[in-house]
Amino acid sequence: MATKDADLSSLRIDRTSQGASQPRRSRPIGKIIAWSLVILALAAGGVFLKQLFSPAVEVQLVTASLTSPSQANAVLTASGYVVARRKAAVASKGTGTLVFLGVDEGDRVKKGQIIARLDDSDVAATLQRARENLKLAEADLYEAQKNLERLRVLVQKDMIAQADYDIAEARYKRVVAGIEGARFGVKEAQVAVDNTRIIAPFDGTVLKKNADVGEIVAPLAGAASSKAAVVTIADMSSLEVDADVSEANITKVTPEQGCEIALDAYPQHR
Repeated sequence: MATKDADLSSLRIDRTSQGASQPRRSRPIGKIIAWSLVILALAAGGVFLKQLFSPAVEVQLVTASLTSPSQANAVLTASGYVVARRKAAVASKGTGTLVFLGVDEGDRVKKGQIIARLDDSDVAATLQRARENLKLAEADLYEAQKNLERLRVLVQKDMIAQADYDIAEARYKRVVAGIEGARFGVKEAQVAVDNTRIIAPFDGTVLKKNADVGEIVAPLAGAASSKAAVVTIADMSSLEVDADVSEANITKVTPEQGCEIALDAYPQHR
């Protein structure tokens, strides 16, 4: 019974004193955190001010380029042009109006191919007249030959004078000479017709059109509105490099010397 009446309040844990002492222990920690934040802010500000007022660092820029071994060992560098060894401005030997142009820039042509044609109405008429004159001369030859054969028989029989036979023989020779002249006339007219056809002199590629259909084409282009060349063609299989080397560096060039070519259009292809 004495135990039941004993005061058990002394065994109770006093939590009020613990709650009151907790803020006292947390104050130093809060101060440490606050000072730490202040120190970090000051350090950040110092770094910022140092970067703000410190002089700029000088930086040198360079350009990187790919150099081949031949460039590194090059003894001479020269500039030039890629040109075709075989190149021609194709023109006509005759004068006339361009009525046909069968090629365009970049087209490939074969040797003997008709590139263009001029108006040939006048020279074609001349050719036809020369052929008719040849036929007329050949008809006179038949008559003169038969007459000469008859007179040869008569002169052998002393039935005609020798003078008559000589006249017939002279006429026969004139007719033969006239036939030869008529044949050359046909050839001349044919050449004039052929001159109206502009033909490719070799296999190549059309680089430029110098005239269009309807323009006057003349060999010497004497008039301001006339054109001398119709097209310009080049043999692309004969390309070569024409480089300019100064007189001071000409001694660096030797026969059978290695050479590397770099084109502006294809810098990666050497």
